[in-house]
Amino acid sequence: MVSAKFLELLSLSEARDLYTVEILSAEPTPAYDRVHLSGLFSGQGEKDLELFSPAWYKENNYDLHLGEEAVSLDRANKTVTASSGKNYKYDKLIFATGSAPFVPPLEGLTGDGIFTYRDFTDVEKIKTFGKSKKTAAVIGGGLLGLEAAKALKDLGLGTTVVEMAPRLMPRQLDESAAGLLLSEIETLGIKVRLNSHTEQLAHSSAVKSFIFKDGGFLDVDMVVVSAGIKANDQVAKSADLKLGARGGLDVTPNMVTSDPDILAIGEVASFEGQIQGLVAPAYEMARVAIETLTGGERIYGHPYLSTKLKLLGIEVASFGDALAETKDAQVVSLANQQAKTYKKLVLDATGSAIIGGIFVGDTAQYFRLMQMSQTGAAIPEDAASLLVPGSFQSGGGTSLAFIPNTAVICNCENITKGQLIEAIQKEGITEISELKAKTKCGTGCGGCQPMMVDILAEQLEAQGIERNTDLCEHFSYSRTELFGLAKKENITTYAALLQKHGTGKGCEICKPVIANLLASAWNLPVLEQQNIQDTNDSFLANIQKNGSYSVIPRMPGGEITPKALIELGKVADEFGLFVKLTGGERVAMFGARLDDLPKIWAKLVAAGYESGHAYGKSLRTVKSCVGSTWCPLGVGNSLDMAVTLENRYKGLRGPHKIKGAASGCMRECAEAQSKDFGVIATEKGWNLFVSGNGGIIPQHGQLLATDATKEEVLKYVDRFLIYYFRTSDKVTRTSTWINQLEGGIEHLKEVIINDSLGIAHELDKDMQNLVDQYKCEWKLALESPEKLATFKTFLNTDLQDDSIKFEESRGQKKPLMAAIV
Repeated sequence: MVSAKFLELLSLSEARDLYTVEILSAEPTPAYDRVHLSGLFSGQGEKDLELFSPAWYKENNYDLHLGEEAVSLDRANKTVTASSGKNYKYDKLIFATGSAPFVPPLEGLTGDGIFTYRDFTDVEKIKTFGKSKKTAAVIGGGLLGLEAAKALKDLGLGTTVVEMAPRLMPRQLDESAAGLLLSEIETLGIKVRLNSHTEQLAHSSAVKSFIFKDGGFLDVDMVVVSAGIKANDQVAKSADLKLGARGGLDVTPNMVTSDPDILAIGEVASFEGQIQGLVAPAYEMARVAIETLTGGERIYGHPYLSTKLKLLGIEVASFGDALAETKDAQVVSLANQQAKTYKKLVLDATGSAIIGGIFVGDTAQYFRLMQMSQTGAAIPEDAASLLVPGSFQSGGGTSLAFIPNTAVICNCENITKGQLIEAIQKEGITEISELKAKTKCGTGCGGCQPMMVDILAEQLEAQGIERNTDLCEHFSYSRTELFGLAKKENITTYAALLQKHGTGKGCEICKPVIANLLASAWNLPVLEQQNIQDTNDSFLANIQKNGSYSVIPRMPGGEITPKALIELGKVADEFGLFVKLTGGERVAMFGARLDDLPKIWAKLVAAGYESGHAYGKSLRTVKSCVGSTWCPLGVGNSLDMAVTLENRYKGLRGPHKIKGAASGCMRECAEAQSKDFGVIATEKGWNLFVSGNGGIIPQHGQLLATDATKEEVLKYVDRFLIYYFRTSDKVTRTSTWINQLEGGIEHLKEVIINDSLGIAHELDKDMQNLVDQYKCEWKLALESPEKLATFKTFLNTDLQDDSIKFEESRGQKKPLMAAIV
């Protein structure tokens, strides 16, 4: 990761034109996000973690040599020999070789079933071996160990964490915080053994037996070692470069080693005897190295250490002197056993400045308090008041005046408050997405985004800029506000809403939005909102490039009987339609003339088909694999789940189209994590992901619930969709909506699962009303002579449009477009 950051910074610096660059990589893939390695156990792929594509290296004229491990260094001749035997010459050499897992010198800690947890290869080995196993142990209860425990839990293994220390995360958490974390982890079904000094690991058949010094023992099927790191400094050591007391290349504040032409950055660098394993200090080393190459003055100092992450779904954060090791430090803490939260501030000897802190279960105030610590900001006389919920509220709470412009907001990218303000003012930025794109702030761990929101809001307010959320000139309300008014006042028509809350006659902006909004609220047939829908809604089909239309019947879960499939074939053949399978596991037929649509659908409805809602802002499909019904690797009945979900939500309309999926196991054949809602079967139930998105800007779904029952999945998806319908802006995908939702996925969990707003009953009731209201739109249209009369190309004649022409291609027809000169 630090190598990739160095190369990114180099590509933007004046030093870029001074050097040709060769990158030797021991691993077979480009640099990736090692911090989120556990995502590979819950459906992400290697490409999802890739920091830069191979094409990026080429675009920047970087020569990337994958699988070329540096094995020796000749400092006299300035050459590096790679594992292939090839020699590479250098003028300047950067060591960014990182670290390797530390494996304790314990008898029996080798052989089959013993793994480390560090790279893609480790993950693949663990996944392959763990398929047929039931139990596992992790050696190490620090950050890496708990991440490994999460990965094993995601594999469905009974997991035990073995830690020598008397508490978890001993370097970051105190006894109270670690105790709460322990309690929460055990609630999730992971066992923890503290004060466990292992004497020996015995192997009998396929079983690994821990024998502890206190006489206890533990039998498991596999072991993952995650007990810390050691610098990858073997090549440096053999080249007689100076090493730190605990390993790693000894470096100056300029990142220069004992050889003036060799620099070291990241976990292989030892500064004043210390090796840092966190992203922020490693990235700072990369910045300093760039300055060194360009003659800059930036130097590396003692890093301000902070950690904020989610371990097994539990928010954990610490910063500064979290363990109160400073002489005469004062401590204030707030423990809420009912809410399962713990917060602690460490103050200096005078009690007037924050020097550290710990948060477990609720990290809402973490970022601002860390900023106060870094800047030495004055604090209230009653410092404990800073820990009370609501003392800092994102989006317009306490003023940001106490934070100086020099304060670093984004530790990952080293972006200050002043840089954000400058970008907002100079570039005229009004949206968080623009601020991210321009500054890269918030693109790393994402922990700084709440502060970004506040800074942007404060700057816009100072400039007198108010973000206009009016739907259009005819409605001085946002879509969200209009939805609330329609529901509260039982308004079911556009005319009534315009008369009561709008002005004028409406326009092409508000009419289709209101039509969609009313459908979201009441699920009334879309053709009842005549003359205000989009074209596709008006004719219950999507218009194609030559003026013909598509016909796509619903096929829940992609399941279809042979007889029904034959009927489709008959219809397609009779009306000469082009046939294709869609990505949503349906049969699509193209080339239907407008006046033929009712004839086609009359036959399809008679054959048992319903409208597929391929048109409009509606539920498309719930994609599925065959799951445990047919697949020998299936864990859950995904086909049944997909059919249930699609039948429940068919016909629903929202601010944007909606897609779902159900995968029968973690292999994710249905691609559930790229859908607006998706479930993946586990040994205990279903993992529910929401707000995923393919399309132009892909986004992985976020985990809403784990090991949920089928009933819980339906309940949570019900609430998720209705809450989205209520609060989203117009034409907004669920992925964009959750990115803009204050509190994001954590807020959503509180609302959907814990009913923090007390509206769960309303959401449940609203969804059931929509489900009960459903009727096939094409069946209703066929029963109405008045509606059928609208399916004509011309108002005054039954003649067909002779400009719609086709030609043959691969045995089927395709549109024949007129040439444009």
